[in-house]
Amino acid sequence: MINITHHGATSGVTGSCHELTLDFGSAPTSESSSAGILVDCGLFQGQEKGDGASASDLSVDFPIEHIRALVVTHVHIDHVGRIPYLLAAGFEGPIICSEPSAIMLPEILEDALKIGFTRDRALIERVLGLIRSRLVPVPYGQWHEVFAEPGASLSVRFQRAGHILGSAYVECDAVSGGERERVVFSGDLGAPHAPLLQEPASPERADRLVIESTYGDKNHESRETRRYRLKAILERALADGGTVLIPAFSIGRTQELLYEIEGLIHEFRNDSVAEGLVWDDLEIVVDSPLAAEFTGIYRKLKPFWNAEAADLVRQGRHPLSFEQLTVIDSHADHLNAVEYLARSHRPCVVLAGSGMCAGGRVVNYLKAMLGEARNDVLFVGYQAAGTPGRDILTYGPRGGWVELDGKRFDIRAKVHQAGGYSAHAGQSDLIRFIEGIPKKPSEIRIVHGDESAKLAFKQRLLEIHYPSVLIPNQEGI
Repeated sequence: MINITHHGATSGVTGSCHELTLDFGSAPTSESSSAGILVDCGLFQGQEKGDGASASDLSVDFPIEHIRALVVTHVHIDHVGRIPYLLAAGFEGPIICSEPSAIMLPEILEDALKIGFTRDRALIERVLGLIRSRLVPVPYGQWHEVFAEPGASLSVRFQRAGHILGSAYVECDAVSGGERERVVFSGDLGAPHAPLLQEPASPERADRLVIESTYGDKNHESRETRRYRLKAILERALADGGTVLIPAFSIGRTQELLYEIEGLIHEFRNDSVAEGLVWDDLEIVVDSPLAAEFTGIYRKLKPFWNAEAADLVRQGRHPLSFEQLTVIDSHADHLNAVEYLARSHRPCVVLAGSGMCAGGRVVNYLKAMLGEARNDVLFVGYQAAGTPGRDILTYGPRGGWVELDGKRFDIRAKVHQAGGYSAHAGQSDLIRFIEGIPKKPSEIRIVHGDESAKLAFKQRLLEIHYPSVLIPNQEGI
C-alpha cells in the first residue's frame, strides 16, 4: 500500500530521484487509485544512469500522472538538475523544499538551463518564473501536508542534513488503507562539525530508511586533522611558484573551503607559505560566477549558519569575504587569469567549477596547467566514474593523460586528494545517524554510492544486527 520506487542514484552517486507512492485502497476519490511524491529529480554525471535516462538523455522516463509534489532535499545539480525536464513532461505540482533551498534553487537551475537546456533567454525566464511560482518553502521541523483524502494521506517534514546550506533529510508520514508508516529519505548527509553548518540529528522514528552511501566504505579525517593537512598540501604545492587548482562545486564546497582558508590565514598570518610569501599575502581566487553568487547568498543566510560561524562574525571576521579573496566574474577576465597564471610564477590558489571537471571554467585552467610539474590539482570531493576528475585522480599519479573537450592532455602537475573535505558523511557518521533512531528501521535501502561502497556499508549494518538491508538495482527493487 506504501511503495518506494527508485528512478536514479542506484547505479552510482548521481541522478537522485526516488518515488513514494500510496494506494487509496477501496475508496479512491480521484481518477487515479494512487498518489505520490518524488524526492529529488537530479542530473546523471559521467557513466551513471537510471532506468532509461543518463547524462546524455535527461528525459523523465517514468509515469508522473499520480505525482502530487516534488520534494527537494537540497539544490546540488545531481538532485535538482532534471526539474526542467520534469516540467516538460507535464508535472504540475508544487516544489516543496526548505527555506534556504527555495532561495537558491532558481539560481542553480538558471545555470543548468543555460548549459544543458536552452540559450533562449526568454524561454529560460519563463521556466524560472514557473519554478518560482511552484516553490513552497517549509521551515525546518514543521510538518507540511501534501495531500489528505479518504484512504490515503501524506505529510512531509524537513530536518537539517548538514550537507550544504538548506540541505535536509525528509520525514514522510504516510497513511494508506489503515496502514501508517514513517519513511525517511536521507538526501545527502554531512559530516559532523562541518564549517558553517549545523550537524544532522537522527530522526525520532523511521520505519523505513532510504540512505545515501557515497562514503559508506570509509571514514573521514577529523576536521582539525584535515585542516592542517590542507595547510601542508598548500605549502608544499606553492613552494615552486605554481598554481594550486581546486575543482570545487559552486554550492557548499567552495564556501566551506573559503571558510577554512580564511581560518588558516587568520591563524598563520605572518608565517611563510612559500618563499618570499606569507599567508597574509596569499591570493585566493574564486573563478566561477555561480560560486560567487552562491557565496553572496550564503552571506545573506547567516541566520542558518552554525554557532561557530556566527561567533566569527561577531568578532568582526568575514570568513566568506576576506581581503585576500579575488572573485573573477567576466569570461574575458577568466581567460586573462588563465593566461597570466599559466606563464607567471606567482603562487596562487584557484577555486573553479565544476567539481568533477566535466565542464565549467576549471577545464580551461586544466588545459593550460596540467602539463607543468610546478602546478598542482587538489581534489576535495567525490569524483564519479567517467568524469575527467576521476581520470585525473586515477592516471595523474602515473604520469598519464586525460581527455578534455575531445583532446588529450598529459598530466605532469601533481595531484592531491583531501577526502576529509567531502560534504558527505563517512561510514561512522552514517552509522551514528542510523543508531540514533530510537527503534531500528524495519528496512534500510542503500542508494547514492558506488557498488563497493554500498556493499561495504551493507555488510557493516548486518554486522551490527540491522534486520533488513537492501541495495536497489542489485536486489530487484
